[in-house]
Parts: sequence; structure tokens; C-alpha cells
Amino acid sequence: MKAFWKRLWEDQGGMGVVEVILIIVVLIGLVIIFKNQITGVVNDIFEKIVSQSSSI
Repeated sequence: MKAFWKRLWEDQGGMGVVEVILIIVVLIGLVIIFKNQITGVVNDIFEKIVSQSSSI
């Protein structure tokens, strides 16, 4: 049993998955925190696209 826990502790095959999950959690947190600012920037970009597309 001790060998199993030692082997499990030293196995780092799943570390990549944990790192990816942590990065996704941080990104989701940033999106939630800065939701209003992101929405404002996206709306400004779409307004510029719409206003400039009428000149084509």
C-alpha cells in the first residue's frame, strides 16, 4: 500500500490536466470580474464596424 501512494505521489502524468483546468478557472474569473469592461470594448468595436461598413 505504501508503494502505491509513493508511486501515485511521484506520478506527474495528470499535472498537465490540472494546470489546464487552473488556467481555465483563472480566465473565467477574469471574465467575470471584467465583464462590463469587456462588453464595452466589444460594443465599441461592433459600432465602428457597422458605421464603417456603410461606406463600402
